[in-house]
Amino acid sequence: MRAKGEGAPIVVAPDRDAPLDREVPKSVVAATHEVGAQPVDPVKAAAAVDPGIPLRAGEVLEFTANVAKLNNVATLTLQVAERRSFLGKSAWHLQAFAHTQNPFRMVFVLDDQFDSYSDAGNLASLQYEMRLDERGQKVESVQQMTVTGKEPAPPNASRTRVLPGTRDPLGMMQYLRNVDWMKTPEVRGPVYDGHKLYDVRARLTGTSTAVEVPAGKFVASTIDLQVFDNGVESKDAHFTLYLANNATRTPVLLEAVLPVATARVELVKSK
Repeated sequence: MRAKGEGAPIVVAPDRDAPLDREVPKSVVAATHEVGAQPVDPVKAAAAVDPGIPLRAGEVLEFTANVAKLNNVATLTLQVAERRSFLGKSAWHLQAFAHTQNPFRMVFVLDDQFDSYSDAGNLASLQYEMRLDERGQKVESVQQMTVTGKEPAPPNASRTRVLPGTRDPLGMMQYLRNVDWMKTPEVRGPVYDGHKLYDVRARLTGTSTAVEVPAGKFVASTIDLQVFDNGVESKDAHFTLYLANNATRTPVLLEAVLPVATARVELVKSK
């Protein structure tokens, strides 16, 4: 899905010093200040999060990915590892693990791990780590986020300059779960996926959608996700997220429309 149907993912291991000079695209900056859009400010972004629904340390969500007419192409596990002190701040350690399954695994072997250390107050990304093992090629990337670009890079990581309040994909998923959608039907903000900075807009489009997945039947809220690159909406992918109308707003289904196929990521088990 990261490759958007263009074959094997193209992975660029960041140079340790280069991110210090990496500029935030002007179009992304401009997009965050459009009239009627939610400003990307770490304090204001935190206000949209319902403080009464904190993340639960130890939560594990297991998903299966179906692509086109192929079922169980891959598995995805999302985990809230712990809440801890990180870089002098209170942070959530979030993890994701992805593995292709047989028979597709005979064609494309993928075993990836992602780690996010996100600010406990607004889930802005502090550090994003990718350990990719795809088709025998292994790449490890550890990137600490910086707003100013002036802090020196630590010896085991690179610095990546982002906008205030930028989240990584794992932090964004958890953030969307904690928005009070009845009070705030639309949110937006920058998301850094380890390669590029995007502007993501999420909008409530339904409040009582019936969803059936391997984990069971749910009544869910429907969240439409639009991704903008340099101010232009991406035509390569469109996402719809379904959050169960339960106390933890469990993500039960993610639908993706890709250039070459459609994909459904369905909840199998939660614990």
